[in-house]
Amino acid sequence: MSEYYEKLASFYSVYTANLVTDILLVSTNVMFAEPFYKWLLIDGDPDDNKFVDLFISSNANYLVTNYHHFDILKNL
Repeated sequence: MSEYYEKLASFYSVYTANLVTDILLVSTNVMFAEPFYKWLLIDGDPDDNKFVDLFISSNANYLVTNYHHFDILKNL
């Protein structure tokens, strides 16, 4: 959640970041989970491994991103 806040605040404003994160925290269609294993698959930006780890551990159908360093997932 902190990375979403950081990106929203830098691109829009602190007000917008607070509003969006507050909505996400109380939305009934948002699921919070903790990854059970660290796969360490992203070399290009190791901080983004948390998204891959959660994607795998939550058995999600999709991981939507435009960042090219996630392309490694296409070959797994």
